[in-house]
Amino acid sequence: MMKLAAYPEYKDSGQPFLGNIPAHWNLFRNGRLFSQRNETGFGELPILEVSLKTGVRVRDMENLKRKQVMADREKYKRAAQGDIAYNMMRMWQGAVGVAPMDGLVSPAYVVVRPFPEVDCRYFSYLFRTASYMNEVDAFSRGIVKDRNRLYWQDFKRMTSPVPSIEEQRHITRFLDAVGSKAQRFIRNKRRLIELLKEQKQNVINQAVTRGLDPKVKFKPSGVEWIGDIPEHWEVRRLKFLCHNLNEQTSEKQPGETYIALEHVESWTGRISLPDDEITFDSQVKRFQPGDVLFGKLRPYLAKVTRSQTAGVCVGEFLVLRATGNVSADFLEQKLRSKRVIDLINSSTFGAKMPRADWTFIGNLKFAYPPAGEQQKILEHIQKKSAEIDQAINRAQREIELMREYCTRLISDVVTGQVDVRGIEVPEVAEDELLALEEDTAESDDVIDDEGDMDETD
Repeated sequence: MMKLAAYPEYKDSGQPFLGNIPAHWNLFRNGRLFSQRNETGFGELPILEVSLKTGVRVRDMENLKRKQVMADREKYKRAAQGDIAYNMMRMWQGAVGVAPMDGLVSPAYVVVRPFPEVDCRYFSYLFRTASYMNEVDAFSRGIVKDRNRLYWQDFKRMTSPVPSIEEQRHITRFLDAVGSKAQRFIRNKRRLIELLKEQKQNVINQAVTRGLDPKVKFKPSGVEWIGDIPEHWEVRRLKFLCHNLNEQTSEKQPGETYIALEHVESWTGRISLPDDEITFDSQVKRFQPGDVLFGKLRPYLAKVTRSQTAGVCVGEFLVLRATGNVSADFLEQKLRSKRVIDLINSSTFGAKMPRADWTFIGNLKFAYPPAGEQQKILEHIQKKSAEIDQAINRAQREIELMREYCTRLISDVVTGQVDVRGIEVPEVAEDELLALEEDTAESDDVIDDEGDMDETD
């Protein structure tokens, strides 16, 4: 985004994790910058939570993915607006931030209030840099490394670089402004990715329902959800186009693949297997190379794939083997088309764990062309999908590069490696900051009251 210069003069900080800092900056222990707030008995205040990506925020109690039984709220700690709160067991991962309003945090948190010459937003940026989090790890104590805690007594011994309060505030405004631009860039790239994915689905839907010839004559299919089809296409129920196999087994043979729902990417069918050997203690289904696996649990996720190897899969997959009228490749694309997925999803039963039923799926009528045309359609889908995937990958890489740039820039600015004092910074509205923070939460990690992470989508 910009080329920034270094400060004119530096001095040795005496701290290996910091190296040289600007000559006019101070170096203080945190105990000289903050005091501990350890106040309880404010049960009427809202609950706050900490996200590894967006810091401290008010917990949305109505839309929690995992309902929690709250302990006695009177024992929760009060964090005043502007205080810094951090999770003792997870600060080394970035579980720290500034309280946006008066609220309550778990006893697993430490709350510190700033002295007058401290801008907490600057220190929130500093505490979430990789070098500082490594220092946090070194100061944390415990029997097991992953459960180490950074107590207040150790936090206050840690050293931080301290520019003047005016420079702290300018750095914060600069990073807020750069962050807002970066998040707008990322938001636009995400929208582009969604549009490209929709375009890819449209290519598939058009090809498997209408064919490739724009001049072809159409006829009524006799099925409302299918509509008109090319006049030379046929219509048959799915159960006559494939077999639903249910060969049960309790073991996996050497060289075979084990596939669970979480191993299949939605809408693409890409299979990503873990590196470690998988063990299971329940009955699974056996499949052969070329069989189509259709995830019947939450079918709206479109977990449809076709393995190139033999293996076993969880019972939540239907194992479908094409009978010859349609190829396995064409069957896979047809089953993963949005129109089919939406129709199957409309038939599910169960509120929390909706499942599709083979009786319904097998009785669906499918329109299909002759074998030669199926192959041409598949080649067309493969070519167009590759072009769109390339554009999606390019946009995703640009998002990654922007995030890497911002991470490095934040670290360089808050540790004094670059000088931003002379840069005019526009004010970023509070509501824009909040909206941009929400944009970062596509796969957010939230630390719960016990210090563990809940994943929110």
